[in-house]
Amino acid sequence: MDKKNNLSPEAYHITQECGTEPPFSGEYYNHSETGHYHCICCDALLFESSTKFDSGSGWPSFYELANSECVKQLEDDSLGHMRIEVRCSSCDAHLGHVFPDGPQPTGKRYCINSVALNFAGDES
Repeated sequence: MDKKNNLSPEAYHITQECGTEPPFSGEYYNHSETGHYHCICCDALLFESSTKFDSGSGWPSFYELANSECVKQLEDDSLGHMRIEVRCSSCDAHLGHVFPDGPQPTGKRYCINSVALNFAGDES
């Protein structure tokens, strides 16, 4: 896939250049349909809607991955303090970050850029 030509400029910047969309601006931050969230670059399944929650952060937040192998985590000190970056395991697209302040049962908050996701609703 020629990502530069197949992604919007914003999606390219965020997924390929580790950008971040402004809070409360993304399509999925306040999204509540039932279904699945996939990587915008390669369509890998990343999150289930049943694990999405309102973190108040302005970005879509999930407390659990669709499966333990779907993302990789990297240390990120680009803002002068340590964070854990989340990337798609299939295509290496930057998705967002994970923080240890989410709800149980995992205690994790995967804070993901809307533009890095595609949504597929459950079929009726």
